[in-house]
Amino acid sequence: MFTTNTPLWAVLVSLAAVPLILIFSRRPNLREFWTILAAVVKFGLVLSLLPHALAGREAALSLFEIAPGIRLALRADPFGVFFALVASGLWILTSFYSIGYVRGLDEKKQARYYASFAVCLSATIGVAFAANLLTFIVFYEILTVATYPLVIHKETPVAVRAGRKYLAYTLSAGLCLIAAAVIVHGATGSLDFQAGGLAGLSGLSEGTLRALFVLLMAGVGVKASVMPLHGWLPTAMAAPTPVSALLHAVAVVKSGVFGVIRVVGFVFGPVLMKEMGFDTILAVFAGATILLASILAFRQDNLKRRLAYSTVGHLSYIVLGAALLSSGALTGSVLHLAFHATMKITLFFCAGAIYVNLHRENISELDGVGRVMPWTMGAFAAGAIGLAGVPPLNGFVSKWWLGWGSIEAGFVLPLVVLAASGLLNAAYLLPIVRKAFFKPGKGLEGKGEASAFMVAPLVVTAVLSLVFGLFPNLFFGFFDLARRVAAGILGGGGP
Repeated sequence: MFTTNTPLWAVLVSLAAVPLILIFSRRPNLREFWTILAAVVKFGLVLSLLPHALAGREAALSLFEIAPGIRLALRADPFGVFFALVASGLWILTSFYSIGYVRGLDEKKQARYYASFAVCLSATIGVAFAANLLTFIVFYEILTVATYPLVIHKETPVAVRAGRKYLAYTLSAGLCLIAAAVIVHGATGSLDFQAGGLAGLSGLSEGTLRALFVLLMAGVGVKASVMPLHGWLPTAMAAPTPVSALLHAVAVVKSGVFGVIRVVGFVFGPVLMKEMGFDTILAVFAGATILLASILAFRQDNLKRRLAYSTVGHLSYIVLGAALLSSGALTGSVLHLAFHATMKITLFFCAGAIYVNLHRENISELDGVGRVMPWTMGAFAAGAIGLAGVPPLNGFVSKWWLGWGSIEAGFVLPLVVLAASGLLNAAYLLPIVRKAFFKPGKGLEGKGEASAFMVAPLVVTAVLSLVFGLFPNLFFGFFDLARRVAAGILGGGGP
């Protein structure tokens, strides 16, 4: 472990852009320049920590102590760097995409939109680099509040109701986390995350441990959308499509599943999880969520809502991998955090491009769309195939390791759930591709692709899904990082 300010700068750089975005609110080119510059610098700072993470070295920084044993601190461990790379890298593409989206629809209050986005990404990097439960909660709650203006951005009655529901769920989850932190500190005298779990928790009574598990899992489970805590997510599709991409791929829900792995591997630890039977409870909820969300997706004609239920199911792939507590399952769980992000952001980008260009939101209206928007629907096809777990897309890689981890843990049922989910994914996504390319459409004469600001990012994310499917360790060492995280949780050191 070594001390450096880099994690702090990575958190703060997008915050520094906020006043500049607001100052130049009436000069779109400058406003968007500061947004993209902050995104690129943030990604560069996170990337500079990657060699250390791959070598097993952790960059740490203590900010200040609130009370004895209670401090705000940052630590860029391999897991945090992994998540921060995903979030900061995809923010660059989302920033370019947002330019095409908000200009294409002539959205109001664009400066507020970009400023809120910047705060969200600062909070997300803070979540990634939180060294302890207190720091995690602080940034987790900042993320909740900063996302609210994005959810209600359109300010329609539907959007306002969605925002209220979002806050009701997520702020309640935050209260659960605060109560849990009090119990953890009382039992251990510390809130620091520790790979393999906090030893002091084993001295608590069974009743207290069960209450702590419920509080922590409720706290992170809301944003992870584990059923029955998922209700806010489909409703939040009232937000603009880039916000949906933020919710589903870059920040909010990924902070939730990131939190699940932190709780399982860095608070309770594998030994206590198994002794108390928490692993089985978590696996049951995750498995049920995977199947039920996939079934509910069939009922949605609105494209974004169908994708929302798909997200609910795929988030629980990550939760299921964490619950199985085998090397392969944990590796697959961490990998799916990144690989689902590239696939799902592709699909939401495609949905947004269709809406801006054709003003169509429902699947029943997509006949023939692929003939006039071939790049968009080609990228959609790649994302759909990947989510179904078909090679050579990256969804196959993470699902392979999850399946292997199920066998490694001595369980067959999770493997059956994963296989069934893959078939259900194909059944509710691939007919959209068929409609777009093989059915004649109406009212499409003279139509073409959306602006390059929108099409280029969705093509890039689709290509990344293919590249990481063929070479999962390329560029960023995602596979090595995932193996190192799994090994640390299970007490085996690095890969």
